[in-house]
Amino acid sequence: MTLALDILKKTFGYDAFRPPQDEIIQTLIEGGDALVLMPTGGGKSLCYQIPALARPGCGVVISPLIALMQDQVSAMRELGVRASFLNSTLDFATVQSVEQALLNGELDLLYIAPERLVQERTQQLLSQARIALFAIDEAHCVSQWGHDFRSDYLQLSLLHQQFPHIPRIALTATADERTRAEIVTRLQLEQARQFIAGFDRPNIRYRIALKHNARQQLLRFLKAEHANDAGIVYCLSRRKTEEIANWLGQQGFTALPYHAGLPAETRAENQSRFLREEGVIVVATIAFGMGIDKPDVRFVAHLDLPKTVEAYYQETGRAGRDGEAANAWMVYGLQDVIKLRQMMANSQGNEAFKRVEQHRLNAMLGLCEITSCRRQALLAYFGDDRPEPCGNCDTCLEPVDTWDGTEAARMALSAAYRTGQRFGVNHLIDLLLGSETDKIIQCDHHRLPTFGIGKALDKNQWSSVFRQLVGRGYLRVDVEGYGALQLESHCRSLLRGEESIQLRRDTLKKVTKQQTKTALPDDIDVALWEALRECRRELADTQGVPPYVIFSNRTLQEMCYEVPQSLTEFSHISGVGQRKLDKYGADFLRVINDHINA
Repeated sequence: MTLALDILKKTFGYDAFRPPQDEIIQTLIEGGDALVLMPTGGGKSLCYQIPALARPGCGVVISPLIALMQDQVSAMRELGVRASFLNSTLDFATVQSVEQALLNGELDLLYIAPERLVQERTQQLLSQARIALFAIDEAHCVSQWGHDFRSDYLQLSLLHQQFPHIPRIALTATADERTRAEIVTRLQLEQARQFIAGFDRPNIRYRIALKHNARQQLLRFLKAEHANDAGIVYCLSRRKTEEIANWLGQQGFTALPYHAGLPAETRAENQSRFLREEGVIVVATIAFGMGIDKPDVRFVAHLDLPKTVEAYYQETGRAGRDGEAANAWMVYGLQDVIKLRQMMANSQGNEAFKRVEQHRLNAMLGLCEITSCRRQALLAYFGDDRPEPCGNCDTCLEPVDTWDGTEAARMALSAAYRTGQRFGVNHLIDLLLGSETDKIIQCDHHRLPTFGIGKALDKNQWSSVFRQLVGRGYLRVDVEGYGALQLESHCRSLLRGEESIQLRRDTLKKVTKQQTKTALPDDIDVALWEALRECRRELADTQGVPPYVIFSNRTLQEMCYEVPQSLTEFSHISGVGQRKLDKYGADFLRVINDHINA
């Protein structure tokens, strides 16, 4: 370790290791294997860079981050480390040059993409070279249960089989117990020492709020706290990343989109600007961020709910790598849950995989709905206990106002049960409020004992009750049944009165009314109303007919209240016959979905 400390000081400029770096480095220098879980910014890279320099030969780093290899190699060369990389971006002459340098013993570190490592040519090359160690970075990519699965990682067991005497280190920032077990099995690391550092990032402030106008919420957050800061905004869809980036640009921010559908040159340019310029915001899907080593990212914002707690932790961990104060900010809504569950239902995974993903989504939603310290819940998910509340999350800084929601919850569950568990939240709220809508009358639900029993709460309050019941696992959303709410077995004791429940008291801001010439009810969403009117006007202009010929104002108002999510739900709107359903349904549903996702 004297040599390791000397390298740490002379090459990297640090005086001492942060535990457990010293133990990990000693394990590798002595020829042992290691599995390392360390939070982003915790110094994982040193755990293989220093042993690679201390041991004879070249350290080989397997990394999925082709777009960042050049930056990683440049950073090493700046320190005087002889580093290079092999991936698909190089021409044949350059590849030959790098390979010869490896064989000549002229490299300290070589970064290789996993798809190149599994090629026979590369394996022959490595068998002829003197290798100090193998480092498998972002090791969670090997797990099919993980959030960044890479199929090429499944073949990395070949390292143990073909190079059994060369030490291996697998590293990741996020892996729950199941993912850790799969990493060990697939990489044949059963004999490796496991180092699980604390997951806490105390400098990051976690804040989660309900989505009511996501763009304006984001704008207020940025203007108030991060007007000139670098940050990342995560969205679920590619289209949304581009729309939000353009919109932020109009608000005076330097914002760039990033998703897998953009040309490679555009992605590289946007990533390069983010890394090299100050105050740049990247609006991205989950395709962006792994391996990003920018220390001064001051915030990570989510405009959509992440699929898992692991994904959330990994993505938020890209903020504040320098140890300075940073924000993890997110807005979410029940519609996010419905969208994610639809994506899961349509995935190619088997039923076991879908069940696990469902549990993980429920855990993520539970983190959002929790009324106690978020950091305690987040750390507990990874098996890291924190005895005291953190004092640096929204629920600690502004304790949640709760109320006894037991009776309201029983009414909500009863409404779902008595309607056959075949209807969505809007219909159930109408039932509880005693609204005699066409759908309520048509289904004969005005005769049910639950009709009108919930008038003590308003529509927003009932929406909050249903959302929290889904979040806590009392109800589930049937994505194949157009968003119908169904009872989970977990709800029985609550229904029977054997259990009580404290609910979060949500204070939703009322929709700000915009300029409109039409007299509207007080509780209507004016932004959606205007968007529907604009759609109607465009269709009317195209066909040369008055707007009311397309749909009446009353029909548009019902769309605002019912917010249909499918053609089947749209067909139940008053004034929508089969011909208009076929002719206009898709156009109006698109407007509604765009509004929900805005």
